[in-house]
Amino acid sequence: MTISEFDGVLAAAQEGSEWAWDLLVRDVGPRLIGFFRTRGVADPEGLAGDVFVDLARNIDGFDGDEAGFRSWVFVIAYRRMSDEWRRQRRRPDETPSGLTTEPVELAPSAEQVAIEALGGIEATRLLEVLTDDQRDVISLRVVVGLTLAETAQVVGKPVGAVKALQRRGVSALRREIERQGVSR
Repeated sequence: MTISEFDGVLAAAQEGSEWAWDLLVRDVGPRLIGFFRTRGVADPEGLAGDVFVDLARNIDGFDGDEAGFRSWVFVIAYRRMSDEWRRQRRRPDETPSGLTTEPVELAPSAEQVAIEALGGIEATRLLEVLTDDQRDVISLRVVVGLTLAETAQVVGKPVGAVKALQRRGVSALRREIERQGVSR
């Protein structure tokens, strides 16, 4: 989207336009779900829905450009994910017997197709060698496509710290790939 296109879509979404919301959801939704999947969220689609509810409630207060919007979305997503993990630690099994919390997926997301093309399970296993902070940074930079500054805003760390986490994460991944003898 160009700057003027984004401004028009944002203004229409703030006024409640369905077409504008559809564009915003189609733009950020797959990245959001991909981020949640790489972070091991049990129900990425459900949590993404929660993020969009928060966006709908608070979009009137948003004032910024497209990059600022993406950062704002992922700040909300990051906080929602952290809240979900805290809730799960307090109440590990809230699912009534016989019910499942597994999402019903009609079609794979673009991120899921890309991860599977790169080795799917192997790629996910590779990410497990990273610390949580490194995995957050790598996921936000690679899967979501955020800049260093946007990633720093989402994780609440200085840009220098994000650079260091990314560098260490990439090094750890390289060592693990070499250790496993993976060649792609």
